[in-house]
Amino acid sequence: MGTYEGEARSTTVSTVGGVMTWEVGAVTGDLEITTRPRAGSVEVTVRYAGAHEWYTVEGSPIEPENAGGLFELCKLHERIVRHLTTPGKIIEGNEEPTSLRGFAPYWAAGFGAD
Repeated sequence: MGTYEGEARSTTVSTVGGVMTWEVGAVTGDLEITTRPRAGSVEVTVRYAGAHEWYTVEGSPIEPENAGGLFELCKLHERIVRHLTTPGKIIEGNEEPTSLRGFAPYWAAGFGAD
């Protein structure tokens, strides 16, 4: 998978619980996260840093109300990375993996407001 127009990538370290994917369950450790604009949605994928195979983050694609411009997509990417690197809930002593289920891709005050 090469670089796509409008794609944003970040390299980060997962939380203990990792990032939940549709294909292989939770992935942990050094990860790359991408966001890619698609027709009316944004696809979010993750892979082990330096690996070739990408996995779809659970909850992807997301459908932001207003992600038309590059600036807005960059801000959305930053929010997604922050969300996916925030520790999950602790259940019976174990941290749950993060995902995009329930992730709100916009704000009441306007898209991109931090």
